[in-house]
Amino acid sequence: MKRKEIVTVGKGKPVKHYDVIIIGSGPAGIFAALELCRQKGLKVLLLEKGHDLEKRKCKITKASSGCSLCMPCNMVSGLGGAGAYSDGKLTLSSEVGGRLGEMMDHDRLNRLIEYVDSLYLKYGAPTKVYGDGESVEALKRRATMAELKLIPVRIRHMGTDRSRQVLRAMRNDIGNGIEIRTDTEARHVLVEGQKISGVLTAGGEILSCDYVIAAPGREGSDWLSREAQWLGLKIKSNPVDVGVRVEVAAPVLEELTGALYECKLEYYSKVFDNRLRTFCMCPGGEVIIEATGGDDPVITVNGASYSGRKTENTNFAILVSTDFTEPFHEPIAYGKYLARLANILSGGVLVQRLGDLMDGHRSTPERIKRSVVTPTLPSAGPGDLSFVLPYRHLISIIEMLKAMDRLAPGVASRHTLIYGVEVKFYSSQLELSANLETGVKNLFAAGDGAGVSRGLVQASVCGVMAAREIIKRVK
Repeated sequence: MKRKEIVTVGKGKPVKHYDVIIIGSGPAGIFAALELCRQKGLKVLLLEKGHDLEKRKCKITKASSGCSLCMPCNMVSGLGGAGAYSDGKLTLSSEVGGRLGEMMDHDRLNRLIEYVDSLYLKYGAPTKVYGDGESVEALKRRATMAELKLIPVRIRHMGTDRSRQVLRAMRNDIGNGIEIRTDTEARHVLVEGQKISGVLTAGGEILSCDYVIAAPGREGSDWLSREAQWLGLKIKSNPVDVGVRVEVAAPVLEELTGALYECKLEYYSKVFDNRLRTFCMCPGGEVIIEATGGDDPVITVNGASYSGRKTENTNFAILVSTDFTEPFHEPIAYGKYLARLANILSGGVLVQRLGDLMDGHRSTPERIKRSVVTPTLPSAGPGDLSFVLPYRHLISIIEMLKAMDRLAPGVASRHTLIYGVEVKFYSSQLELSANLETGVKNLFAAGDGAGVSRGLVQASVCGVMAAREIIKRVK
Protein backbone atom coordinates (compact mmCIF):
# COMPACT_ATOMS: atom_id res chain seq x y z
CA MET A 1 0.00 0.00 0.00
CA LYS A 2 1.40 3.40 -0.96
CA ARG A 3 1.76 6.23 1.50
CA LYS A 4 -1.15 8.30 0.12
CA GLU A 5 -3.41 5.24 0.18
CA ILE A 6 -2.54 4.55 3.82
CA VAL A 7 -3.29 8.10 4.91
CA THR A 8 -6.71 8.13 3.20
CA VAL A 9 -7.73 4.54 4.00
CA GLY A 10 -10.18 5.50 6.76
CA LYS A 11 -11.55 8.77 5.47
CA GLY A 12 -15.23 9.07 6.17
CA LYS A 13 -15.08 6.33 8.83
CA PRO A 14 -15.30 7.00 12.60
CA VAL A 15 -11.82 7.18 14.13
CA LYS A 16 -11.09 6.61 17.80
CA HIS A 17 -8.83 9.29 19.26
CA TYR A 18 -6.13 9.06 21.93
CA ASP A 19 -3.73 11.61 23.34
CA VAL A 20 -0.84 9.11 23.26
CA ILE A 21 -0.36 5.71 21.61
CA ILE A 22 2.55 3.54 22.76
CA ILE A 23 3.61 0.86 20.27
CA GLY A 24 5.23 -2.08 22.06
CA SER A 25 5.10 -3.17 25.70
CA GLY A 26 8.71 -4.09 26.41
CA PRO A 27 10.57 -2.15 29.13
CA ALA A 28 10.53 1.11 27.12
CA GLY A 29 6.78 0.87 26.52
CA ILE A 30 6.02 -0.29 30.06
CA PHE A 31 7.94 2.57 31.70
CA ALA A 32 6.42 5.14 29.35
CA ALA A 33 3.02 3.77 30.38
CA LEU A 34 3.93 3.93 34.09
CA GLU A 35 4.72 7.65 33.72
CA LEU A 36 1.62 8.43 31.64
CA CYS A 37 -0.92 6.42 33.63
CA ARG A 38 -0.48 8.78 36.59
CA GLN A 39 -1.55 11.82 34.53
CA LYS A 40 -5.22 12.56 35.03
CA GLY A 41 -7.17 13.41 31.90
CA LEU A 42 -4.74 11.80 29.45
CA LYS A 43 -6.22 9.15 27.17
CA VAL A 44 -3.45 6.64 26.49
CA LEU A 45 -3.39 3.36 24.54
CA LEU A 46 -0.69 0.69 24.84
CA LEU A 47 -0.60 -1.46 21.68
CA GLU A 48 1.10 -4.87 21.72
CA LYS A 49 1.05 -7.37 18.84
CA GLY A 50 1.83 -10.34 21.12
CA HIS A 51 -0.17 -11.93 23.91
CA ASP A 52 -0.84 -10.61 27.39
CA LEU A 53 1.64 -11.70 30.07
CA GLU A 54 -0.38 -14.62 31.44
CA LYS A 55 -1.05 -16.00 27.95
CA ARG A 56 2.62 -16.02 26.91
CA LYS A 57 3.50 -19.72 26.88
CA CYS A 58 6.42 -21.16 24.91
CA LYS A 59 5.75 -24.63 23.49
CA ILE A 60 9.40 -25.67 23.86
CA THR A 61 9.91 -28.15 26.70
CA LYS A 62 12.78 -30.37 27.79
CA ALA A 63 11.25 -33.20 25.76
CA SER A 64 10.57 -31.18 22.62
CA SER A 65 12.78 -31.46 19.58
CA GLY A 66 13.03 -27.76 18.84
CA CYS A 67 11.31 -24.49 18.01
CA SER A 68 8.13 -24.49 15.91
CA LEU A 69 8.50 -20.78 14.99
CA CYS A 70 5.21 -19.59 16.50
CA MET A 71 4.00 -16.27 15.11
CA PRO A 72 4.46 -14.10 17.03
CA CYS A 73 7.16 -15.74 19.16
CA ASN A 74 6.06 -15.84 22.80
CA MET A 75 9.67 -15.61 23.96
CA VAL A 76 10.24 -12.15 22.47
CA SER A 77 6.72 -10.79 21.80
CA GLY A 78 3.91 -9.98 24.17
CA LEU A 79 3.42 -7.84 27.24
CA GLY A 80 6.82 -7.38 28.87
CA GLY A 81 8.72 -7.85 25.61
CA ALA A 82 11.82 -10.03 25.44
CA GLY A 83 12.55 -8.93 29.02
CA ALA A 84 9.80 -11.20 30.34
CA TYR A 85 11.90 -14.28 29.49
CA SER A 86 15.31 -12.62 29.94
CA ASP A 87 17.73 -13.23 32.79
CA GLY A 88 16.35 -10.12 34.45
CA LYS A 89 19.61 -8.20 34.96
CA LEU A 90 19.35 -4.54 35.87
CA THR A 91 22.66 -2.92 34.88
CA LEU A 92 22.93 0.18 37.07
CA SER A 93 25.58 2.03 35.08
CA SER A 94 25.63 4.79 32.49
CA GLU A 95 28.72 3.21 30.90
CA VAL A 96 27.07 0.13 29.39
CA GLY A 97 23.66 -0.95 28.15
CA GLY A 98 23.08 1.53 25.34
CA ARG A 99 24.04 4.83 23.76
CA LEU A 100 22.09 7.23 25.99
CA GLY A 101 25.45 8.30 27.44
CA GLU A 102 26.25 9.79 24.02
CA MET A 103 23.04 11.82 24.04
CA MET A 104 23.21 13.42 27.50
CA ASP A 105 25.63 14.04 30.36
CA HIS A 106 26.26 11.09 32.64
CA ASP A 107 24.97 12.87 35.76
CA ARG A 108 21.51 13.21 34.21
CA LEU A 109 21.58 9.65 32.93
CA ASN A 110 22.63 8.28 36.32
CA ARG A 111 19.74 10.15 37.98
CA LEU A 112 17.33 8.57 35.49
CA ILE A 113 18.86 5.13 36.12
CA GLU A 114 18.40 5.61 39.87
CA TYR A 115 14.76 6.56 39.30
CA VAL A 116 14.12 3.52 37.08
CA ASP A 117 15.85 1.28 39.63
CA SER A 118 13.62 2.65 42.40
CA LEU A 119 10.55 1.63 40.38
CA TYR A 120 11.89 -1.89 39.82
CA LEU A 121 12.44 -2.13 43.60
CA LYS A 122 8.93 -0.80 44.26
CA TYR A 123 7.43 -3.56 42.10
CA GLY A 124 9.44 -6.39 43.66
CA ALA A 125 13.05 -6.49 42.40
CA PRO A 126 15.54 -7.86 44.99
CA THR A 127 17.62 -5.45 47.09
CA LYS A 128 20.95 -7.24 46.63
CA VAL A 129 23.44 -5.52 44.29
CA TYR A 130 26.58 -7.12 42.82
CA GLY A 131 29.73 -5.42 41.55
CA ASP A 132 31.07 -3.55 44.60
CA GLY A 133 34.04 -4.24 46.88
CA GLU A 134 37.80 -4.79 46.94
CA SER A 135 37.57 -8.22 45.28
CA VAL A 136 36.28 -6.54 42.12
CA GLU A 137 39.42 -4.40 41.82
CA ALA A 138 41.59 -7.49 42.27
CA LEU A 139 39.71 -9.28 39.48
CA LYS A 140 40.11 -6.21 37.27
CA ARG A 141 43.90 -6.34 37.67
CA ARG A 142 44.01 -10.06 36.90
CA ALA A 143 41.89 -9.53 33.77
CA THR A 144 44.38 -6.93 32.55
CA MET A 145 47.20 -9.46 32.90
CA ALA A 146 45.19 -11.81 30.65
CA GLU A 147 44.77 -9.06 27.98
CA LEU A 148 41.13 -8.60 28.88
CA LYS A 149 39.31 -5.47 29.97
CA LEU A 150 36.96 -6.10 32.87
CA ILE A 151 34.20 -3.51 33.14
CA PRO A 152 32.82 -3.68 36.70
CA VAL A 153 29.20 -2.55 36.91
CA ARG A 154 26.62 -2.61 39.65
CA ILE A 155 23.97 -5.21 38.83
CA ARG A 156 20.70 -6.16 40.40
CA HIS A 157 19.61 -9.65 39.34
CA MET A 158 15.90 -10.50 39.25
CA GLY A 159 15.96 -13.85 37.45
CA THR A 160 13.51 -14.94 34.78
CA ASP A 161 10.91 -16.04 37.33
CA ARG A 162 10.98 -12.86 39.39
CA SER A 163 11.07 -10.69 36.25
CA ARG A 164 7.59 -11.95 35.39
CA GLN A 165 6.35 -11.20 38.93
CA VAL A 166 7.66 -7.63 38.67
CA LEU A 167 6.07 -7.20 35.23
CA ARG A 168 2.77 -8.56 36.53
CA ALA A 169 2.72 -5.92 39.28
CA MET A 170 3.56 -3.17 36.78
CA ARG A 171 0.89 -4.37 34.37
CA ASN A 172 -1.75 -4.26 37.12
CA ASP A 173 -0.94 -0.62 37.90
CA ILE A 174 -0.83 0.42 34.24
CA GLY A 175 -4.16 -1.28 33.53
CA ASN A 176 -5.84 0.93 36.11
CA GLY A 177 -4.86 4.12 34.28
CA ILE A 178 -4.64 3.42 30.56
CA GLU A 179 -6.07 1.11 27.91
CA ILE A 180 -4.01 -1.98 27.03
CA ARG A 181 -4.67 -3.85 23.79
CA THR A 182 -2.68 -7.03 23.19
CA ASP A 183 -2.81 -9.20 20.06
CA THR A 184 -3.05 -5.96 18.06
CA GLU A 185 -0.29 -5.19 15.60
CA ALA A 186 0.57 -1.63 14.54
CA ARG A 187 1.01 -1.77 10.77
CA HIS A 188 1.96 1.87 10.09
CA VAL A 189 2.27 5.21 11.83
CA LEU A 190 0.27 7.95 10.10
CA VAL A 191 1.66 11.39 9.41
CA GLU A 192 0.12 14.61 8.09
CA GLY A 193 2.35 17.57 7.32
CA GLN A 194 5.37 16.01 9.06
CA LYS A 195 3.37 15.67 12.27
CA ILE A 196 2.07 12.44 13.76
CA SER A 197 -1.65 11.88 13.23
CA GLY A 198 -2.31 8.28 14.21
CA VAL A 199 -1.66 4.56 13.84
CA LEU A 200 -3.03 2.05 11.34
CA THR A 201 -3.43 -1.44 12.81
CA ALA A 202 -2.95 -4.70 10.91
CA GLY A 203 -6.71 -5.14 11.13
CA GLY A 204 -7.25 -1.93 9.14
CA GLU A 205 -8.41 0.18 12.09
CA ILE A 206 -7.27 3.81 12.16
CA LEU A 207 -6.53 5.22 15.61
CA SER A 208 -5.85 8.94 15.65
CA CYS A 209 -3.60 10.51 18.27
CA ASP A 210 -1.47 13.52 19.13
CA TYR A 211 1.67 11.60 20.15
CA VAL A 212 3.23 8.21 19.39
CA ILE A 213 6.02 6.44 21.27
CA ALA A 214 7.41 3.70 19.00
CA ALA A 215 9.06 1.12 21.26
CA PRO A 216 8.89 -2.14 19.27
CA GLY A 217 11.92 -3.86 20.88
CA ARG A 218 14.63 -5.85 19.14
CA GLU A 219 12.00 -8.07 17.52
CA GLY A 220 10.43 -5.01 15.90
CA SER A 221 13.63 -3.27 14.80
CA ASP A 222 13.13 -4.25 11.15
CA TRP A 223 9.57 -2.86 11.26
CA LEU A 224 10.84 0.43 12.66
CA SER A 225 13.55 0.57 9.99
CA ARG A 226 10.93 0.20 7.25
CA GLU A 227 8.72 2.87 8.82
CA ALA A 228 11.68 5.24 9.11
CA GLN A 229 12.58 4.76 5.44
CA TRP A 230 8.95 5.24 4.42
CA LEU A 231 8.80 8.49 6.41
CA GLY A 232 12.14 9.71 5.04
CA LEU A 233 13.82 9.74 8.47
CA LYS A 234 17.59 9.63 8.76
CA ILE A 235 18.89 6.27 9.94
CA LYS A 236 22.23 4.54 10.04
CA SER A 237 23.14 0.92 10.61
CA ASN A 238 24.41 -0.13 14.01
CA PRO A 239 27.04 -2.85 14.30
CA VAL A 240 25.65 -6.38 14.11
CA ASP A 241 26.64 -8.57 17.05
CA VAL A 242 27.13 -12.21 16.08
CA GLY A 243 28.60 -14.97 18.20
CA VAL A 244 28.02 -18.03 20.31
CA ARG A 245 26.77 -19.02 23.75
CA VAL A 246 29.34 -20.76 25.91
CA GLU A 247 28.46 -23.23 28.68
CA VAL A 248 30.90 -24.32 31.40
CA ALA A 249 30.67 -25.99 34.78
CA ALA A 250 29.55 -23.41 37.34
CA PRO A 251 32.69 -23.67 39.57
CA VAL A 252 34.85 -22.46 36.65
CA LEU A 253 33.43 -18.93 36.90
CA GLU A 254 32.27 -19.02 40.52
CA GLU A 255 34.84 -16.47 41.77
CA LEU A 256 33.83 -13.98 39.08
CA THR A 257 30.07 -14.48 39.27
CA GLY A 258 30.12 -14.44 43.08
CA ALA A 259 31.55 -10.91 43.08
CA LEU A 260 30.10 -9.52 39.84
CA TYR A 261 27.25 -11.82 38.83
CA GLU A 262 27.60 -10.49 35.27
CA CYS A 263 31.26 -10.53 34.23
CA LYS A 264 31.56 -7.95 31.44
CA LEU A 265 34.80 -8.55 29.54
CA GLU A 266 36.15 -6.94 26.37
CA TYR A 267 38.86 -8.35 24.12
CA TYR A 268 40.49 -7.29 20.84
CA SER A 269 41.62 -10.24 18.73
CA LYS A 270 45.26 -10.38 17.70
CA VAL A 271 44.69 -11.68 14.17
CA PHE A 272 41.79 -9.50 13.00
CA ASP A 273 41.60 -6.77 15.68
CA ASN A 274 37.88 -7.53 16.14
CA ARG A 275 36.18 -6.23 19.29
CA LEU A 276 34.62 -9.06 21.27
CA ARG A 277 32.62 -8.92 24.49
CA THR A 278 30.91 -11.22 26.91
CA PHE A 279 27.19 -10.70 27.27
CA CYS A 280 24.36 -11.97 29.48
CA MET A 281 26.25 -14.25 31.89
CA CYS A 282 23.86 -16.67 33.61
CA PRO A 283 25.33 -18.33 36.74
CA GLY A 284 23.53 -21.59 37.49
CA GLY A 285 21.39 -20.90 34.44
CA GLU A 286 20.10 -22.61 31.33
CA VAL A 287 20.74 -22.20 27.62
CA ILE A 288 17.43 -21.50 25.87
CA ILE A 289 16.02 -21.21 22.35
CA GLU A 290 14.30 -18.12 21.03
CA ALA A 291 13.04 -16.99 17.66
CA THR A 292 13.61 -13.57 16.13
CA GLY A 293 9.95 -13.17 15.18
CA GLY A 294 9.01 -10.75 12.42
CA ASP A 295 8.16 -11.65 8.84
CA ASP A 296 11.26 -13.81 8.36
CA PRO A 297 11.93 -15.61 11.68
CA VAL A 298 14.99 -17.68 12.49
CA ILE A 299 15.94 -19.64 15.61
CA THR A 300 18.72 -18.27 17.81
CA VAL A 301 20.20 -19.16 21.20
CA ASN A 302 20.10 -17.23 24.47
CA GLY A 303 20.52 -17.76 28.21
CA ALA A 304 18.35 -17.50 31.32
CA SER A 305 18.72 -18.02 35.05
CA TYR A 306 16.26 -18.09 37.92
CA SER A 307 16.13 -16.75 41.44
CA GLY A 308 14.53 -19.91 42.81
CA ARG A 309 16.57 -22.72 41.20
CA LYS A 310 20.06 -23.34 39.87
CA THR A 311 21.73 -25.75 37.45
CA GLU A 312 25.30 -27.03 37.70
CA ASN A 313 26.41 -24.86 34.77
CA THR A 314 27.05 -21.22 33.91
CA ASN A 315 26.51 -19.86 30.40
CA PHE A 316 27.38 -16.61 28.66
CA ALA A 317 27.60 -15.19 25.15
CA ILE A 318 30.70 -14.09 23.29
CA LEU A 319 29.71 -11.59 20.61
CA VAL A 320 31.80 -10.16 17.78
CA SER A 321 30.82 -6.61 16.79
CA THR A 322 31.09 -5.78 13.10
CA ASP A 323 30.58 -2.35 11.54
CA PHE A 324 29.61 -2.56 7.88
CA THR A 325 30.31 0.22 5.38
CA GLU A 326 28.76 1.18 2.06
CA PRO A 327 27.22 -0.28 -0.01
CA PHE A 328 26.09 -2.86 2.57
CA HIS A 329 23.22 -1.67 4.76
CA GLU A 330 21.39 -4.82 5.88
CA PRO A 331 23.03 -6.09 9.10
CA ILE A 332 19.78 -7.78 10.17
CA ALA A 333 19.74 -9.86 6.97
CA TYR A 334 23.39 -10.81 7.54
CA GLY A 335 22.75 -11.95 11.12
CA LYS A 336 19.69 -13.96 10.08
CA TYR A 337 21.68 -15.59 7.29
CA LEU A 338 24.24 -16.94 9.79
CA ALA A 339 21.53 -18.09 12.21
CA ARG A 340 19.71 -19.83 9.37
CA LEU A 341 22.86 -21.82 8.51
CA ALA A 342 22.87 -23.22 12.05
CA ASN A 343 19.13 -23.95 11.75
CA ILE A 344 19.70 -25.87 8.51
CA LEU A 345 22.57 -27.94 9.89
CA SER A 346 21.00 -28.78 13.26
CA GLY A 347 17.26 -28.33 12.89
CA GLY A 348 17.50 -25.42 15.34
CA VAL A 349 20.41 -24.59 17.63
CA LEU A 350 23.78 -26.26 17.00
CA VAL A 351 26.12 -27.36 19.83
CA GLN A 352 29.79 -28.41 19.68
CA ARG A 353 32.43 -29.29 22.26
CA LEU A 354 35.34 -26.88 22.19
CA GLY A 355 37.75 -29.83 21.99
CA ASP A 356 36.03 -31.12 18.86
CA LEU A 357 36.09 -27.66 17.30
CA MET A 358 39.81 -27.28 18.00
CA ASP A 359 40.54 -30.76 16.57
CA GLY A 360 38.47 -30.14 13.43
CA HIS A 361 35.84 -32.74 14.37
CA ARG A 362 32.10 -32.54 14.19
CA SER A 363 30.55 -33.18 17.59
CA THR A 364 28.29 -36.23 17.79
CA PRO A 365 25.69 -37.23 20.40
CA GLU A 366 28.22 -39.76 21.77
CA ARG A 367 30.93 -37.11 22.16
CA ILE A 368 28.49 -34.72 23.86
CA LYS A 369 27.50 -37.47 26.31
CA ARG A 370 31.18 -38.00 27.24
CA SER A 371 31.58 -34.34 28.12
CA VAL A 372 32.05 -33.28 31.73
CA VAL A 373 29.57 -30.46 31.03
CA THR A 374 26.01 -31.72 30.55
CA PRO A 375 24.09 -29.46 28.16
CA THR A 376 21.13 -27.63 29.67
CA LEU A 377 19.59 -27.39 26.17
CA PRO A 378 19.16 -31.09 25.26
CA SER A 379 17.33 -30.26 22.02
CA ALA A 380 20.47 -28.63 20.55
CA GLY A 381 21.84 -30.64 17.60
CA PRO A 382 25.52 -31.71 17.75
CA GLY A 383 27.46 -30.41 14.76
CA ASP A 384 30.32 -28.27 13.51
CA LEU A 385 30.27 -24.49 13.96
CA SER A 386 33.04 -24.03 11.41
CA PHE A 387 30.36 -24.59 8.74
CA VAL A 388 28.37 -21.68 10.16
CA LEU A 389 30.52 -18.85 11.49
CA PRO A 390 32.93 -16.82 9.33
CA TYR A 391 36.59 -17.70 9.81
CA ARG A 392 37.48 -14.35 11.38
CA HIS A 393 34.64 -14.68 13.91
CA LEU A 394 35.55 -18.23 14.85
CA ILE A 395 39.28 -17.50 15.28
CA SER A 396 38.52 -14.39 17.34
CA ILE A 397 36.10 -16.30 19.64
CA ILE A 398 38.68 -19.06 20.24
CA GLU A 399 41.28 -16.38 21.03
CA MET A 400 39.01 -14.78 23.63
CA LEU A 401 38.21 -18.14 25.25
CA LYS A 402 41.93 -18.79 25.67
CA ALA A 403 42.41 -15.34 27.19
CA MET A 404 39.51 -15.96 29.59
CA ASP A 405 41.10 -19.29 30.52
CA ARG A 406 44.05 -17.36 31.98
CA LEU A 407 41.62 -15.41 34.16
CA ALA A 408 39.38 -18.39 35.03
CA PRO A 409 41.06 -21.75 34.31
CA GLY A 410 38.62 -24.18 32.73
CA VAL A 411 36.85 -21.78 30.37
CA ALA A 412 38.81 -23.16 27.42
CA SER A 413 38.46 -26.79 28.51
CA ARG A 414 37.91 -29.37 25.78
CA HIS A 415 34.59 -30.14 27.53
CA THR A 416 33.28 -26.57 27.20
CA LEU A 417 30.13 -26.45 25.08
CA ILE A 418 29.65 -23.88 22.31
CA TYR A 419 26.12 -23.17 21.00
CA GLY A 420 25.31 -21.23 17.85
CA VAL A 421 24.24 -18.88 16.72
CA GLU A 422 23.56 -15.97 19.07
CA VAL A 423 22.72 -12.75 17.24
CA LYS A 424 21.71 -9.34 18.59
CA PHE A 425 19.87 -7.19 16.07
CA TYR A 426 20.22 -3.44 16.54
CA SER A 427 19.88 -2.30 12.96
CA SER A 428 17.94 0.95 12.96
CA GLN A 429 19.70 3.81 14.71
CA LEU A 430 17.41 6.75 14.10
CA GLU A 431 18.54 10.33 14.25
CA LEU A 432 16.80 11.53 17.43
CA SER A 433 16.64 14.68 19.51
CA ALA A 434 17.90 14.74 23.10
CA ASN A 435 14.34 13.81 24.13
CA LEU A 436 14.12 10.92 21.62
CA GLU A 437 11.89 12.71 19.14
CA THR A 438 12.28 11.77 15.48
CA GLY A 439 12.18 14.12 12.49
CA VAL A 440 8.38 13.73 12.56
CA LYS A 441 6.88 16.04 15.16
CA ASN A 442 5.46 14.22 18.21
CA LEU A 443 6.79 10.83 17.04
CA PHE A 444 9.23 9.43 19.60
CA ALA A 445 11.37 6.27 19.25
CA ALA A 446 12.58 4.39 22.32
CA GLY A 447 14.35 1.26 23.46
CA ASP A 448 16.34 -1.51 21.80
CA GLY A 449 14.33 -1.46 18.58
CA ALA A 450 15.33 2.16 17.97
CA GLY A 451 19.01 1.32 18.40
CA VAL A 452 19.18 3.50 21.54
CA SER A 453 19.45 0.90 24.31
CA ARG A 454 20.85 -2.59 24.80
CA GLY A 455 19.30 -3.80 27.99
CA LEU A 456 16.45 -3.45 30.46
CA VAL A 457 17.59 -0.35 32.34
CA GLN A 458 18.43 2.02 29.49
CA ALA A 459 15.35 0.82 27.60
CA SER A 460 13.27 1.69 30.67
CA VAL A 461 14.97 5.10 30.87
CA CYS A 462 14.00 5.73 27.23
CA GLY A 463 10.35 5.19 28.06
CA VAL A 464 10.55 7.62 30.99
CA MET A 465 12.27 10.29 28.85
CA ALA A 466 9.72 10.16 26.02
CA ALA A 467 6.76 10.15 28.41
CA ARG A 468 8.06 13.12 30.42
CA GLU A 469 8.57 15.18 27.29
CA ILE A 470 4.99 14.45 26.19
CA ILE A 471 3.64 15.36 29.64
CA LYS A 472 5.57 18.63 29.51
CA ARG A 473 4.09 19.49 26.10
CA VAL A 474 0.55 18.55 27.10
CA LYS A 475 0.74 20.71 30.21
